[in-house]
Amino acid sequence: MARSNRQPSRERTSRTTVYETLRQKVLTLELPPGAALSENELAASLGVSRTPVRESLILLSQEGLVQVFPQVGSFVSRVDPAKVADAQFIREAVELASLEDLPADLAPDLVQDLRANLEEQRRPDLGLEEFFALDEAFHQGLLRLSGHGNAWATVVAAKGHLDRARRLGLYENASPARFAAQHAEIFDAVLGGNAASARTAMRTHLRAVFDDVERIRARSPELFATNSQTVPVRRNVVVWE
Repeated sequence: MARSNRQPSRERTSRTTVYETLRQKVLTLELPPGAALSENELAASLGVSRTPVRESLILLSQEGLVQVFPQVGSFVSRVDPAKVADAQFIREAVELASLEDLPADLAPDLVQDLRANLEEQRRPDLGLEEFFALDEAFHQGLLRLSGHGNAWATVVAAKGHLDRARRLGLYENASPARFAAQHAEIFDAVLGGNAASARTAMRTHLRAVFDDVERIRARSPELFATNSQTVPVRRNVVVWE
């Protein structure tokens, strides 16, 4: 009896781990836009059966990060500019509104955390994924500063395509210095109690992704979705070591 009670828990853990692993590989571009996905090879790479892989691909397809074509195969979705714009709209609505709710007396511990975050962003040896994590923590920290930290989960859930577009921009620029400077400008306005300037700087910062998207789209259109939905031609399966 005890054995049967433990089995569902192990299965749920396996599904969760596989889903989170595959989702992270998609968001970090380790599984790039348009990559073909094989349930068998992904299962072998992860050391699991095909069932949690199949279930994870279904969940990812519901998020728009994977496309499943019957009798053709599964593919990482190309970055959809319309979904990038939708996610950006949600992000702006949440983050700009939160800047209006900043208290007169900012929590000292949160201010210190944000100062330390900005200092880390200036490290000359900082890797791009390290910077991306600091970027996420900075924006979440600003929401916490305004008392809306729980809203970050809503932002994260909406921005899968946006995060891939942001990473494409980071990888092309090869240096996060521009974004780190924008973060510092926003934070200085927050510390100075100038909500209007903070909102202006935040809007400029968040919309910088659109310039990156258009530039990369012009050079590498195969990474982006088009208005016409076509079934891709299956090529070599992409897996990782």
